[in-house]
Amino acid sequence: MDPSLAFFAPEGDTLVPTAMAQSMWSTDQMHGVAVSGALGRALERAVAALGRADLQPTRYTVDLFRAARMQPCEISTEVVREGSRICLVDATMTQAGERVARASAVFLKPTASTEGQVWSPDERPSPPPHEVAPPTDEPHVPYFHSEVGWTQDFSQHQNGSRKQSWNSAIPVVAGEAITPFQAAAAIADGASLVTHWGSLGVEHINTDITLTLVRPPVGVEIGLSAVDRLEQDGISVGTAAMFDRTGPLGTCVVTALANARRVVDMGGISYDDDGTRRTTS
Repeated sequence: MDPSLAFFAPEGDTLVPTAMAQSMWSTDQMHGVAVSGALGRALERAVAALGRADLQPTRYTVDLFRAARMQPCEISTEVVREGSRICLVDATMTQAGERVARASAVFLKPTASTEGQVWSPDERPSPPPHEVAPPTDEPHVPYFHSEVGWTQDFSQHQNGSRKQSWNSAIPVVAGEAITPFQAAAAIADGASLVTHWGSLGVEHINTDITLTLVRPPVGVEIGLSAVDRLEQDGISVGTAAMFDRTGPLGTCVVTALANARRVVDMGGISYDDDGTRRTTS
């Protein structure tokens, strides 16, 4: 893997966004995948610093309340509470002394499962077939699924049908191997894409992300499948299931605002595996 392929370059305790962190909303704005990945990394490192290898992330919430610019970032963390079976940690991203995003996470200590019978759905999402998307930990252009099936051609999925995605996570910081939780935290922002991408493109911008996990992903290949979507008066809530090659992981919920004056035309772009963005129309 190219060691420079990442969303951020480290400069001491500062993270400097690379071109791969650039949003499609604006050339001076970072996308939520990069912001969420950086915040998730900070939270995970804070728990690791406590020596709590017995805990695993189970709930992760991000508030994207200000556009994060393509400028150096600093992230601070605070352990809110540490107990024998639970740890709560907060993180804040700042740019030039101004807060642009925040996150919180709950880490829990796994125990034995209960024995009682409880309902769960029979139908679960599954990855693309191996002949379409061979297993790999190398970053690649996401695969999407809609009424046309699984492809990496974005123009084929600019429609009003239900969507899924399949992703291999990009490292958050250059020179660091991405962890499974960092992969999940970053890819969780993609719940907005599978629930808000329609026939005219992406007409909503998400303001938050909530990810719940019953276990860490196995590796860094992660899928999202739209489960539900509600919209009224320009406010939309999208819910997606998260899964990997071994089965379901949890759910992602995003709240979004209509942004029809700045629609992202997903049908008019394409990507290379190195993150290069191309205009196709």
